[in-house]
Amino acid sequence: MNTVSTSPSHNAPTVRVLLPLPVGDGYDYLVPDNLSIENGSFVTVPFGRKETIGIVWGEGSGGIEVSKLKPIKGVLDLTPLDATTRRFVDWVAGYTLTPAGSILKMVLGGQLRELKDKDKLSDALPDPDHGTPTLTADQHTAATKLVEAVKKNAFSVTLLDGVTGSGKTEVFCEAIAQCLKEGRQALVLLPEIAMTAALFSRLEKRFGIAPTLWHSNITEKQRRLNWHAIKQGKARFILGARSALFLPYDNLGLIVVDEEHEGAYKQEEGVIYHGRDMAVVRGNLGHVPVILASATPSLETMHNVQQGKYQHVVLKSRFGEAAMPAINIIDLRHEKMPSQSFISDPLLEALTQTLAAGQQAMLFLNRRGYAPLTLCRACGNRLQCPSCTSWLIEHKRTSRLHCHQCGYSTKLPDVCPACGAEDKFAACGPGIERIAEEIAERLPAARTAIMASDTLDGAKAAEALIKQMDDHEIDLLIGTQIMAKGYHFPRLTLVGVIDADLGLSGGDPRAAERTFQLLQQVAGRSGRAEDAGTVYLQTTQPDHPVMQALIKGERDAFMKAEMRERQNYHLPPFGRLATITIAGEDRAQVVKVAQMIAAAAPQNKNMRILGPAPAVFAILRGKIRYRLMIQAARNVALSPAIQAWLAPLTIPRTIKVQIDIDPYSFL
Repeated sequence: MNTVSTSPSHNAPTVRVLLPLPVGDGYDYLVPDNLSIENGSFVTVPFGRKETIGIVWGEGSGGIEVSKLKPIKGVLDLTPLDATTRRFVDWVAGYTLTPAGSILKMVLGGQLRELKDKDKLSDALPDPDHGTPTLTADQHTAATKLVEAVKKNAFSVTLLDGVTGSGKTEVFCEAIAQCLKEGRQALVLLPEIAMTAALFSRLEKRFGIAPTLWHSNITEKQRRLNWHAIKQGKARFILGARSALFLPYDNLGLIVVDEEHEGAYKQEEGVIYHGRDMAVVRGNLGHVPVILASATPSLETMHNVQQGKYQHVVLKSRFGEAAMPAINIIDLRHEKMPSQSFISDPLLEALTQTLAAGQQAMLFLNRRGYAPLTLCRACGNRLQCPSCTSWLIEHKRTSRLHCHQCGYSTKLPDVCPACGAEDKFAACGPGIERIAEEIAERLPAARTAIMASDTLDGAKAAEALIKQMDDHEIDLLIGTQIMAKGYHFPRLTLVGVIDADLGLSGGDPRAAERTFQLLQQVAGRSGRAEDAGTVYLQTTQPDHPVMQALIKGERDAFMKAEMRERQNYHLPPFGRLATITIAGEDRAQVVKVAQMIAAAAPQNKNMRILGPAPAVFAILRGKIRYRLMIQAARNVALSPAIQAWLAPLTIPRTIKVQIDIDPYSFL
C-alpha cells in the first residue's frame, strides 16, 4: 500500500469516497499532493476513530469547507474498481433504496483483506475442450444458439427452457466453453448452497479444474484468495450464490442463472434484491450475455420472452432414452388411512414394489421437523415462539422445539405453561421426521435418509449424501424442497408427494405458480435414466388447475391461464408491487409511524396503497411489524416514487422501515 508522506496543500483536490457502511452515499476527503488516484481507486481513510477501506467514487461534493476535511491516508496496491461495477452499485442502490455502501460491502466480499505474503493464487486455467460431451441433435442446436450469443460480446438474455433431465447443464457448459476460449470470465449462479456440490463436480469434470467458489460457507482464507483471483482475472469460471454477482470481475463474459425460477434468489434482509433480476441488470450494464436456465420458468421470464425482450431456446425431451414420468393422483378424500398415518396404501404399495425391484424412491413434504404444531390436549394451548407470532416446531432429531423464523429453540416442557397439565402435549400434522418415523414402522428394512436445509450442514454434507445415493447406500430419500433442485439420481424411479396441496393456501399471488414449479421439479427427479419413473401426488384437491396441469403435462396451458389471471388483477408481470414494513418494539409507536407514512402517500391514479395492517408475522424477533403494500401500473417507476414519498418524513431511530421493491414473500 502506498502511504502518505506529505500533508495536503491548502487547495488540494477533494474526492468522494464510498465506504462499505450502511450510511450515506460517500464522504469528501482531501487528496494529498504525493498520491495519484483515480475513480475506483482503493484507498484507506479515517472514519471516526478508525481507518477503513473505501473506493474513490468521483469528485467531492464541495459542500464542506476544505479546512474541515480529512486527507486520504493511502492507496492500496489494487487495480481500480471498474466503471461497470461502480455503475452497478449505484443502480442497485437506487432501485432497492439501499445505501450504496451496503452494496459496496458485497463487492468487497464483506471485509476486504489484502493478500498475505504466503498466499498464492493458482495460475491453472480451465480447458474448454476437456471432457467435451456428446450432445443430442436438440442439445447441439440449443448450444449453438447460446454460443453465438457469447461470440457477439454484447448484452442479451436467453431463456434455456428444457424439461427436467433434458441436459441443460451440458448445453450451457458449451456457452461457458466459448467464453473461456475468448479469455473471459464466466459466472454460474445457483439459488442454494446445498446445490453447489453436484454442479461443482460436473463443472470440474467438464473443464479439468475446479470452479472458483463464492458463498457464505467458504472459509475466510478461501474468501480472501478467491476475491483476489476474481479481481485479477485469474479465476476464469466462478460458481456461486447470488452474492457472487456483486464481485469485481476483471473481464466478465457470461452470466448463467441456473434454476432461474427459484424464490431463493430473492434476498429478504439487508440489501433486498432478486439475484436473477440483478444478473440481467449487470449483464446490461457490462454488455454481457445472460442465460436463464429452468424446466419451470417464472411467469416474469416467460412474459419477457413473449414481449420479445428475451430469446427462447427449448429442449423438449429428456436426454437419451429417458421418458417423462407418469404422474398419478391419490385422492385423499377417498383414502381411509389409520390415525397418525400420512402415507396412503397406494403410495405404500408403490414404495414396496420399487424397493423390492432394487430401485430408489423419494418422499417429498415441504415441512421441516417432526410436526408443525404442538398443542395441549387439556386446554388447547399452542406452543408459540416468545419472540414471534409463529408456532414452535418439534424436531425429534434435536429433541427440541424450534422457531423457523428467528432460530429460537427450547426443550419440550414437562407441563403446559397455560394450564399446568402434565403429559398432554400432542404433535399435530406431519413434518419430514414424522414421515421417516412412519416409514421405519411400515417399511423397516428400507435404508432411509432425510434431506432438508437443517440436516445438510453445508456443501460437504450434501456431497456426502449425493454419494450415498449414487452408491445405493440409501433406498428411500425423505426431504423438503431442497431435493427438487437439480439433483440427478439414475436409480430413482418413484416420487411420492405427501401433501401436494401445501403451498396453495394463503394470500400469496404466486402460490399456484410456485406450487406447480415445485411439484414439477420434484416429479422431475424420477425416471431420469433407462427405467421409467412414476410420481404419486397425495391431494385433497385433485381438480385444482395445478394438479390437472401436472397430470396432463400441460405446463404451457397452465402458465397461459396464470398469465390471464395476473393480467386481470394487474399483478406482476402486468403490474408492479412494493411493500413498506415498519418494525419496532413499541406497538403504539409502530402504528403511529405506519399511519404517518400512509397519510403522506402520493396521490397517483396509477398507484394503489393498501394498509397499514399487521404483517402475517405480526411479531418477528421481538419486533412489532406493520406493512403497507403498493400496487402500481407497470409503467410506474416505484423506486423514485417511494423515495420522494418517504424523504420528507422523520422516522424515529427506534423504528426500522424496510422497503421491498418487487416482493416475493408476503410474511
